[in-house]
Amino acid sequence: MREALARLPDKPGVYVYRDARGQVIYVGKAGSLRSRVRSYWHASRADEGKVAVLVRQVASIETIVCANEVEALVLESNLIKRHRPRYNVRLRDDKQYPWLRIDPREPWPRLQLVRNRRDDGARYFGPFTDATAVRQTMSILRRAFPYRTCSDRRLRQGGRPCLYYHIGRCPAPCVGYVDEAAYARTVGQLVAFLEGQDASVLGELERQMQDAAESLAFERAAELRDRIRALAALREGQNAVLRTVADRDLVAIAREGDLAVAQVFFVREGRVEGGASFVLDAGLAGSPGEILAAFLKQYYEGGAPVPREVLVDVEPDVGEVRALAAYLAERRGARVTIRRPRRGEARRLMERVRENARERLAAELWRRDRAEAGAEEAMAELARVLGLAGPPRRIECYDVSNVQGSHIVAAMTVAEDGRLAPGEYRRFRIQSVVGRPDDFQSLREVLGRRFRRALAARAAAEGGPRPEGADAKWARLPDLVVIDGGRGQLSAALTVLRSLGLGDLPAIALAKGEELVFRPGDPRPLALPRESAALRLLQQVRDEAHRFGVAYHRSLRSQGALRSLLDEIPGVGPRRRRALVRAFGSAEAIVAAGPEAVAAVPGIPRALAERIVEHLTREMR
Repeated sequence: MREALARLPDKPGVYVYRDARGQVIYVGKAGSLRSRVRSYWHASRADEGKVAVLVRQVASIETIVCANEVEALVLESNLIKRHRPRYNVRLRDDKQYPWLRIDPREPWPRLQLVRNRRDDGARYFGPFTDATAVRQTMSILRRAFPYRTCSDRRLRQGGRPCLYYHIGRCPAPCVGYVDEAAYARTVGQLVAFLEGQDASVLGELERQMQDAAESLAFERAAELRDRIRALAALREGQNAVLRTVADRDLVAIAREGDLAVAQVFFVREGRVEGGASFVLDAGLAGSPGEILAAFLKQYYEGGAPVPREVLVDVEPDVGEVRALAAYLAERRGARVTIRRPRRGEARRLMERVRENARERLAAELWRRDRAEAGAEEAMAELARVLGLAGPPRRIECYDVSNVQGSHIVAAMTVAEDGRLAPGEYRRFRIQSVVGRPDDFQSLREVLGRRFRRALAARAAAEGGPRPEGADAKWARLPDLVVIDGGRGQLSAALTVLRSLGLGDLPAIALAKGEELVFRPGDPRPLALPRESAALRLLQQVRDEAHRFGVAYHRSLRSQGALRSLLDEIPGVGPRRRRALVRAFGSAEAIVAAGPEAVAAVPGIPRALAERIVEHLTREMR
């Protein structure tokens, strides 16, 4: 490590720490890689809690030199998003929030509610914290700005206009009742309204209403009046809090221990248009300023609209502010200011933002404490009713998924300390069963593969020869094995465990429907009370295994269908087919992405990308 530290460059860039297994555990950026990375090993930081824990785990250091701090910031964000290191500040739940998506480049754009923001050139608004409220907003927007909601396929088919045309929610481009220019003007107003320019949009609609009334076009005037009223309804409850007409985001951080909350208020044209709170893992961050800087990078990198000014309750260090401002200016295409309000209305509003952050943090802490108490209760009850030596800290559940014997798969889900641990999930493609489904043999195969890997990893850890398949991530054995099924499935599982010398490992089966628990050596199944915390925990990990397995099964079926369709296209050989399946996974995803995204796949020329999209579009009709 001393040699690695001595060779560090005195240049801006990104550093990556990996542990002994090669896993990325921390990513950071620095104006000087040499100074920043060496600081972790200084005696003055040796007792800084998580820093000391991190340093003990670092087995290797990688550095990437960048042209400047802004380039380093972008690369750091991308690496954190890709590897999700355990010691970095991370947004816990940003992917759960919905976005509004519209692509004005399409001939007939439509507003859609999506869960993932993609870098596809479309406009995204959000993320929003309340999906129900967003859907209600979309309903109002359709009254104010009628747009089509049908699929591209339905649009191409034409025919008679649907019900939405007759109730004034769609101008029926499918049958040519509106020209592209008029439709584009409506979409332009919709986008402007979503950008916060509602005053100018309402002013334009009022001018059109007056013109229609003066021209005696009373139906048109009434239609515009209704649109204005719908938009006015969306503005109700908004508070004029800043006299200056400016686009601002106000951000405050509240933290306790490893948990932090970022609260954002959106101010557009002098009014609070809304707010959102985000839960974060605080990681190694030692100050609110560090958490704030990490949050701003992830939040705006995720596609949130960048305002002219970002007001913060605590300022990161000067170098971080400068790099962040430059990065946000690149995303916005204009200058962005980051500052802390010192006086006046902005400071008073910031107090409200802080108060909201503290309230959300208190709610999260209460929820976490309650969840931990419930988890402890569930594990204690399981230990009691199953006669375990202690609470099952790690529970593994296995489920087999198949449809008519095709693409038979199995899923392993894990609960640690009474809560689901998605990072520990594993999935398997069954290889020993072909044709007719055989759940018993499928279970024997998957359990054999999982626990042979565990034994190999343990043998390697004890200093013996490293067997094939030895990987430390498989080494930890569960305190309880749960099989989705009945007595037959449990018997198949026990046969495997005993053959591997793991017969003492506790195992049960949970049957769907009556929710009976089958135990080894007990001819009578156990019926836990429906309100039992232990039963709820078993059901949760079992249902999650079923969901995870079905999702994998669907993915394989979709990939199989895509491979078949790609085989029909001249110029798509095995290598290109594999690349497309890896990149998109389904024909629907390729069609939605379009030729430009397909051409971005290595080895796919633009002309071939257009043929691929055209062929798949035709086959999906």
